[in-house]
Amino acid sequence: MITEGWLADTRASYDTVAASYADRVRDLLDQTPYERAFLALFADLVRTAGRGPVADVGCGSGRITAYLQKLGVDAFGIDLSPAMVEVARRDHPGLRFEVGSMTDLELADASMAGLVAWYSLIHVPDDEIGAVFTHFQRVLRPDGPLLLGFHVGDESRLITKGYGEHPMRVYVHRRRPDQVAAWLNDAGFTVEAQMTLSSAESTLGGVLMARRRPDTQQG
Repeated sequence: MITEGWLADTRASYDTVAASYADRVRDLLDQTPYERAFLALFADLVRTAGRGPVADVGCGSGRITAYLQKLGVDAFGIDLSPAMVEVARRDHPGLRFEVGSMTDLELADASMAGLVAWYSLIHVPDDEIGAVFTHFQRVLRPDGPLLLGFHVGDESRLITKGYGEHPMRVYVHRRRPDQVAAWLNDAGFTVEAQMTLSSAESTLGGVLMARRRPDTQQG
């Protein structure tokens, strides 16, 4: 049972807006060619590294999971919100989606060929990011690729109304790519590429590609 404030607020908020959120973002990738290019590169890296399961952590309505499947990746989705997982299963029948938290991933050590967190870190407080990245490092195979998308900036803003004008209570944290890269380095990743851009995903977004260093111990 989730009792920590920000996690409980995030789950309740996305349970409330799940259907409206799915309608809002369903065709977003059609408008974002640069993001599609990063997803295609990520899929190529997974194949080059020997294939295997890929976790889309914070998958929301499952659009990124489904797109990776179209690219030939064995992707499945994990999301904190049970209602969002229900929507993902409805919209993408036949794909695997499960309820879970990136703060405590129930995945075996070194079991993932790749991991994506696509604009799903935006509600995680700064003091929790290191623990989240440690979980990512633990579940990835050595040299496994990690793809992150996030909002770029310095401020955190409380959102009280969201998709479909439904009530929410979540903080949206904007972060500098160099800070995200430093956290990843501390967690045992090597950052290989990063880009900032404006698109339908974000007025100023960051996309960052990293790999789990083979010389780091799990956990």
